[in-house]
Amino acid sequence: MTTNRTRPAGRHDARRPEAVPAQRHRTPRRLRPHHWFAERLLAVLSGQRPVHWMLGHTIGEAYDQLAELAPTTPLRTRGTRPVIRMCRGAQPAPGVVEACASIAAGEEVRAMAFRLEQGPDLRWRCAAVELGNTPVRTR
Repeated sequence: MTTNRTRPAGRHDARRPEAVPAQRHRTPRRLRPHHWFAERLLAVLSGQRPVHWMLGHTIGEAYDQLAELAPTTPLRTRGTRPVIRMCRGAQPAPGVVEACASIAAGEEVRAMAFRLEQGPDLRWRCAAVELGNTPVRTR
């Protein structure tokens, strides 16, 4: 004979289990504009994405600079996917971020510098991009 119990077997008091607090889902932390752009620039300069992928995210000469740099895919190395080791930005004026990043690909480390400007629509766009000329080998 089975009985419907609302409490565990052997428990004789009328207490009910406490409600479990709802789990808080962690929303992914939004990347700062210079981190987001560093990832996008790296994707283009490593040959993972085409240059036109940055069309709506560049202004002025930045697109031309990318178009010049990308065919040589300066950050592409054999067998090793480049990653951003460090990315820092400074805000010299409101609506402007000047950033630098170090890119590691295997044992090589290269520098990338870029400037972001915020438009009247509050969207950030890349206004300039430069790469260090010679790769530096880590020890």
